[in-house]
This record gives sequence, C-alpha cells and structure tokens, in this order.
Amino acid sequence: MNIIYNDKADLLYIRLDDRKQDVINRRISEDIVLDIGENDRIIGIEILDASRHVSLDKLLPIKYEVTKT
Repeated sequence: MNIIYNDKADLLYIRLDDRKQDVINRRISEDIVLDIGENDRIIGIEILDASRHVSLDKLLPIKYEVTKT
C-alpha cells in the first residue's frame, strides 16, 4: 500500500494494490474517486480537498509522501 499526498493540489491518493492493471475511475462523491481494477476490486482511493476530510497525522505510523510540483 502506498499513500501519496500532493499539498499543492490538496489531493490524497491511497494505492491498495501495486500490481499494474487497467482501472476504471468511479466517482462516489464530489471529493472521492475510486479506482476499480480486475474483478471489481478497489485498487486506489483518491480524495480531493483532502485537508477537509482527512488528518494526515491520524494516518501515522503509515509512511506517506508529500510531493510538490
């Protein structure tokens, strides 16, 4: 599992399955998009406006990356 946070876009992406595969994006709310892979499994979760929904401190001790573009 990988967790990536882009502070410029305020976007949090949680990748649950690292295998390379085709995915379909399924928006489930205004701020949450699921990546659906093989056998309708959730591969990733994208959270827009993440700072309004998630406290990164509560994700610890999971390692996360802060990317700046």
